[in-house]
Amino acid sequence: MGKHTTHLVWDWNGTLLDDIDAVIGATNAAFGELGLDPITLERYRELYCVPVPKFYERLMGRLPTDQEWLVMDAAFHKHYWARADACGLAAGAAELLARRQAEGRTQSLLSLAPHEHLIPIVRRHGIESRFVRVDGRVGESTAGKAGHMVRHLAALEGVAPERVVVIGDAADDAVAAAHVGAKAVLYTGGSHSRASLERVGVPVVDSLVEVRSAWLAVHAGTPR
Repeated sequence: MGKHTTHLVWDWNGTLLDDIDAVIGATNAAFGELGLDPITLERYRELYCVPVPKFYERLMGRLPTDQEWLVMDAAFHKHYWARADACGLAAGAAELLARRQAEGRTQSLLSLAPHEHLIPIVRRHGIESRFVRVDGRVGESTAGKAGHMVRHLAALEGVAPERVVVIGDAADDAVAAAHVGAKAVLYTGGSHSRASLERVGVPVVDSLVEVRSAWLAVHAGTPR
């Protein structure tokens, strides 16, 4: 599959799943446990980056120690997963995924969310069948998505990287795409501000409705 048509690799958190309020709530709940001041959505989007310990460095003025990071990571995930079930899909996501599948085009899902949490929540939203593959993170959470993307594409037999468009909400999604020779489209509904996404140098959209025209544009003149 995918040798001569565009294959889409979707991000989950902040892209297909509209969870930014849960992220901010969990972040501030975790900060409260750690004695840090709460953060606004605007400030979060200004500072957020991957790997996540660098985000904390921007907040604290120094990198957390390994022990501090373990505490921070555990606190965030405890509060986040208590909120995640209440999150819905981003506006237009279900329709876009269904249309893509109905057209006979392929798409997959790649996330840094733990795989054991990702699969159940994707199933609860009734969209697992839209994807030819769903991969969450297995192992530590300090690394970015580049290596994860390599493994994901290797498992998608017959998908040439140059025919792939990665759709995500973070600069790291574009970095991972470039790492394997793929294209990227970034969406402003998640973890980054528009200004920070525009600095990456790939197409940026403000709604998933715009995503379709954006991915067509990055592969203009080629089969879809």
